[in-house]
Amino acid sequence: MPAATPTPGKTLLSPNDHTLILIDFQSQMAFATKSIDATLLRNNAALVANAAKAFGVSTILTTVAKDSFSGPMFSEIAEAFPGQEMLDRTSMNTWEDAAVIDEVNRIGKKRIVLAGLWTSVCIVGPAASAIDQGFEVYVVADACGDVSEEAHERAVDRMVQLGCVPMTSVQYLLELQRDWARGETYDVTTGIAKSYAGAYGLGITYAKTMFNASEGAAHEAA
Repeated sequence: MPAATPTPGKTLLSPNDHTLILIDFQSQMAFATKSIDATLLRNNAALVANAAKAFGVSTILTTVAKDSFSGPMFSEIAEAFPGQEMLDRTSMNTWEDAAVIDEVNRIGKKRIVLAGLWTSVCIVGPAASAIDQGFEVYVVADACGDVSEEAHERAVDRMVQLGCVPMTSVQYLLELQRDWARGETYDVTTGIAKSYAGAYGLGITYAKTMFNASEGAAHEAA
């Protein structure tokens, strides 16, 4: 029997071990997205973007035909990374864009986390390509969307078969925090949750307002 130790699993994400690529969160792409409500999509995308910003995750922002067809990136994402360049492409597959790949190589992380529109094209493409080149790939599935639920689900199935790891936006935030005793990011994590994590965020607001509660004595002692 193996001996248990109080250490995290190797597949869990940490802020400094991956590159987040946010892809084509643009008006034209969102208009045809039917697998997820547009308000929820924007909310989940904002949660992921703000989590990455708060934890200093290396992040690439990329759009397709921004000025000629698809429009600007969601303001929720752009505002999380003020002044950061949006790498505009012509390719549907982000991994085929030289500027994006230059940035991936400059950052130099073996793990890639993807979110964006549409799942079956603009997420499957880089996921399949990155896995083929030896990268570990995670996809924030509820911060992605497609023209139908079927299209989104089959795209996720396809990526999982290739070895991709699906996760959710709240899971991404909490996996970066992972311990409520990490006082330096406690307030920003709960703040992001209150703003974007739906009923969970409401619960945090209620507990703190009514009882000045926190997630454990370890934080109180910090």
